[in-house]
Amino acid sequence: MLDAVSLDQLRTFIAAADEGSFSAAGRKLRRAQSVVSHTLANLEGQIGVQLFDRSGRYPRLTEEGTALLAQARQVVSGMDGFKSKARAIADGLEPELSVVVDVMYPMASLTDAVGAFRQAFPHTPLRLYVEALGAVMQPVLGQACRLGISGSMPAVPELLEAEKLLDVPMVTVAAPSHPLASCKGLIRPRDLKDQVQLVLTDRTTLTEGTTFGVFSPQIWRLADLGAKHAFLRAGFGWGHMPMAMVQADLDAGTLVRLRIEAFQPRTPPIAMFAVYRKDTPPGPAGRWFLKRLKGARDA
Repeated sequence: MLDAVSLDQLRTFIAAADEGSFSAAGRKLRRAQSVVSHTLANLEGQIGVQLFDRSGRYPRLTEEGTALLAQARQVVSGMDGFKSKARAIADGLEPELSVVVDVMYPMASLTDAVGAFRQAFPHTPLRLYVEALGAVMQPVLGQACRLGISGSMPAVPELLEAEKLLDVPMVTVAAPSHPLASCKGLIRPRDLKDQVQLVLTDRTTLTEGTTFGVFSPQIWRLADLGAKHAFLRAGFGWGHMPMAMVQADLDAGTLVRLRIEAFQPRTPPIAMFAVYRKDTPPGPAGRWFLKRLKGARDA
């Protein structure tokens, strides 16, 4: 008998509990009170549990009914989500959206877009990965991710399409205790050759043999931007960082700006592009997400 329990019965059960009476539940569901009473009686008979105490003027949830109400809500909500997602997929919406984002992308803009996406597409799971350099494009090429937000790449592989999103302001920094911090005026290439430069490393072969803003023969390669940030603050080397990530350090004096001769009048920004395979362009959810990220350019 339990297999015969229907969603209609559960919806009626929830309405009666929420409205406080069978007549009010009938008005909400646009049914006669007798139909509501009959539906609930059948439900109680099928599951072998009394859901309502009918001894008073108004029916009251029994202890057993209270325990089952939350489960009933989950079942109905899950089915509503199933129907909504099925309709969306039938209309061309992606069943899920997987995005890999360059570690240099401004986190404030990314979190804003993610929060807005979850509200706009509550039944479309968003899978997010943060990588660096070629490790952004690799999962897009391999179709593990539908979209990539990529920077610092000299060229885009032929299989991919690229759309400009925004420029990420960059700054060259070191700890105030670092020897380069005491240099007056522009720092010339000869001043850099004896100093360790901290750079991000690529975990793929897509940028093999290519360097980005590297001026020192002494290099420490780090796969994590957070580790690079910590090493810079500790005075282990100098390097380029997204301005948004180190602004608080510059304000507090825990990092200082360096004026590199090759990077004047300022450290060049990193251009961020949305990349996706030409044979699998973004659907409605992906296109919405990209539009939100592009909007960050004017925020």
